[in-house]
Amino acid sequence: MKRPILSILALCLSLAIATPAQAQAQEPQQIEGIVAIVNDDPISFTDVRQRARMLLLSLGGQEPTPEQVQQLTSQALDQLIDEKLQLQEAAEYDVEVSDEDIASSLNDLARQSGMTREGLIQSLAQAGISPESLQEQTRADIAWRRIMGGLYGSRIRISENQINDRLDRLRTAAATRQYQLSEIFLFAPEETDRTQAFEAAKSIKQQIEAGAPFELAAQRFSSAPTAATGGDMGWVTLEDLDAARADEISAFDGTGLTPPVMVDDGVYLMLVRARRDPAEQTSLVDLTRLIAQDGSEAALLAALEEIQTCADIVPVAERADNLRATVLDGININQLGPEGRDRVMSTPLGDHTEIFAQSGGLAVMFVCNRTDGVDDLPRPEQIEDQLYSRQLGLVSDRSLRNLRREATIITR
Repeated sequence: MKRPILSILALCLSLAIATPAQAQAQEPQQIEGIVAIVNDDPISFTDVRQRARMLLLSLGGQEPTPEQVQQLTSQALDQLIDEKLQLQEAAEYDVEVSDEDIASSLNDLARQSGMTREGLIQSLAQAGISPESLQEQTRADIAWRRIMGGLYGSRIRISENQINDRLDRLRTAAATRQYQLSEIFLFAPEETDRTQAFEAAKSIKQQIEAGAPFELAAQRFSSAPTAATGGDMGWVTLEDLDAARADEISAFDGTGLTPPVMVDDGVYLMLVRARRDPAEQTSLVDLTRLIAQDGSEAALLAALEEIQTCADIVPVAERADNLRATVLDGININQLGPEGRDRVMSTPLGDHTEIFAQSGGLAVMFVCNRTDGVDDLPRPEQIEDQLYSRQLGLVSDRSLRNLRREATIITR
């Protein structure tokens, strides 16, 4: 009797993704071969092993349990199947992704983590991951976004009425309690898949509670349109949620991760970041973050000596290889979390915070402008972007499901 394909993969991967050193030591002993064929394009054991390691790294690199290995294996294979379909569709439409496109995307990804692209690639290598695995994932993602934007982007029209309706609903919602939420959604339309997705959500929750960044987990695992922004849903009311999630959030005390919530087509993992009572107002701040990527406090202090105003920050950073400045305008103070909010609100206008650790480096935050007592509503252009992204995300998910249904996928 044959073992299920995922069980076989998990056995092969369990030791391979435990630690980089163990993985490298045992690599020659692992079974190689073809795991799946997607419309004549093969996916190998090596492909799945590399992707599983990358998923593990995105969750903080903790040593996985056997159950987590099984879940990572399943997620890795699903991602690779989707990427094969996306790249096949790109070939059908003659969509090309250049090496420069991939390098630019990896630069953006590295900056979000406070790293350089070279540092990102080095961290992959230290975890036993070939850079080609991330590059191929990036190629598929860019190609798919171009296809979806080309086919459907121009058809999506967000009218002024839609924006005003959304603003009206938000103003009405301001009279009720609101919750600042983030989400990870594991799509599982079949009942048997939902059971596995529920266990996967519990595993992801454990990894996040052990220190893995929620935003990275959302980007890697979530099927929701919010995955691109790390799962950020912004401020919502219970009326904005389905009944199952509304019940869980309303009963949830304080902030933090909820238990997994099962719905008709999958499983949600929700992060309650904050809550506010009706008519509460907020502050908007213009910030500039200056980070010494190599953790050099001396370099950061020397730069602070040069900087007299916020206009000096970017030029000073551009003159140093290890400094990077990021301008963050119009930030809702509540988006910074309790520690970040207290740090910024206690800093005089035009001054900088104390030095703090961030993404392996050291950083300060300059408070360049602050407007207090404003209604905590998004700007019309932000609402337009949200509505557009949501509609395009729904079209993208539907298109990928159709490709899966029509494809010939053979697992071995």
